[in-house]
Amino acid sequence: MVRPRKFRFVGRDPTINYFKPRGVPLNELSEINITKEEYEALRLKETENYDQKRCAELMNISQPTFSRILDSARKKIADFIIHGKALRIDGGVFKMVQRKFKCFACQHEWEAAFGIGRPEKCPKCESTNIHRINVETSGFGHHGRGGTGRGRRPSSTGQGRGQGGIGRGRRFQ
Repeated sequence: MVRPRKFRFVGRDPTINYFKPRGVPLNELSEINITKEEYEALRLKETENYDQKRCAELMNISQPTFSRILDSARKKIADFIIHGKALRIDGGVFKMVQRKFKCFACQHEWEAAFGIGRPEKCPKCESTNIHRINVETSGFGHHGRGGTGRGRRPSSTGQGRGQGGIGRGRRFQ
């Protein structure tokens, strides 16, 4: 039995998800599909300029898995360009990463995707007294806390790994 793939975190949906060579009718083209994980790997590595270790942490996968995803995406892009094929960005096993915000004026809570910027005001009452809450410990937005649990040092209060501190799977605010 094949082991089920765990969800990869994707921080941004592509704004355009289909590309084709100019002047060639679509019915004459073969199509290549890039998954959203492959798109995200390319975005993080090539446009955000993160190193592979950081990219893997952000996507909630191991570094070798990230390297395989990135290699697959690069090969597909090369095939798309060199052979003049159509390119679709769709599918995959992923979870869109959301940030959660709370307005302290009206207590309204809402979610916003990563990559669209921080909201300036509450969508309900338009107050600017908003704060981010309920940040996940793995994937986007953890700023080095939690995640895989590797490379962390216990804090000066003794709240290190296994001692009630922030660890894998736990949430903090």
